[in-house]
Amino acid sequence: MDRPTLDELLEATAEFLEREILPTLADPRLRFQTLVALNALGIARRELALWQGLMAEDQRALATLLGREGEGAELLGELAHRIRQGQAPEGTFAFLKAHVARKLRVASPRYLERYP
Repeated sequence: MDRPTLDELLEATAEFLEREILPTLADPRLRFQTLVALNALGIARRELALWQGLMAEDQRALATLLGREGEGAELLGELAHRIRQGQAPEGTFAFLKAHVARKLRVASPRYLERYP
């Protein structure tokens, strides 16, 4: 694999912003925007590392819940349709809770630590 990897590039960019740029910022608006950029880089790194596995886990759970195979988005759409029709399969709440937790592992893992 060629170096640097995408993850290494994202990490280096985040380190530069955090160590070199952030300490020099006096403007609260620029400081906030830099913190937002750092957060976005963290999300991108977690998505690279975790997303594919989490979505495969989600698809397996959906297939089990609905009793059939299919693409994740298609199965999620079917579940939403069943919920709107008042025909949510048993286990829907547990699936949705786990589904949101999988997404939060990428978007905001600290949220899961605060609200298990």
